[in-house]
Amino acid sequence: MFAVIATGGKQYKVAVGDEIDVEKLDTAVEGSVDLRPIMLVDDDDNVTVGADNLSGATVTATVVDQYLGEKVRIFKYKNKTGYRRKTGHRQPLTRVRVETISK
Repeated sequence: MFAVIATGGKQYKVAVGDEIDVEKLDTAVEGSVDLRPIMLVDDDDNVTVGADNLSGATVTATVVDQYLGEKVRIFKYKNKTGYRRKTGHRQPLTRVRVETISK
């Protein structure tokens, strides 16, 4: 059984026991979170899609860790003017483990 969920502007295909990294969620470590909206649920080739059919569906996950992602370096440069800017960014992420998927 697997489900397709949307969180943080991205979609993820998850199954029970999977650990995924998503955009930061405001939940404490070892806390529980319901991941919604759910786009699709596949239960042994019985596919359910659509907001009306999945209104009662839930994907429950446990927060494993809150951390900063890998550093992305940004370098701006303009030729012949001496303009150089170097900055960086580390995206805050949450690692969650999927506990249950129910229809």
